[in-house]
Amino acid sequence: MLRLVELALFLAPFAFFIIWRAVGKRSGPPSLGLVVGAGCVLLALAGALVWLSEDRALPPDAAYAPARFENGRIVAGHAAHP
Repeated sequence: MLRLVELALFLAPFAFFIIWRAVGKRSGPPSLGLVVGAGCVLLALAGALVWLSEDRALPPDAAYAPARFENGRIVAGHAAHP
């Protein structure tokens, strides 16, 4: 999921430029609403990128313990401190 957000943030300026050029050829510069809407979308994508990168990040000194069976139940993967 994180890679999709990074890809969207990378491609967003190119997409907005293409939209801007397409709209600009027909009716002059884009409206204020379009520019504000594009800015809001970029802010939302940037916020999602930050949130997803911090949501389940392991501490720098922790090792990852993979998921395993324990007493017939699945124990989820987690950070294991050495």
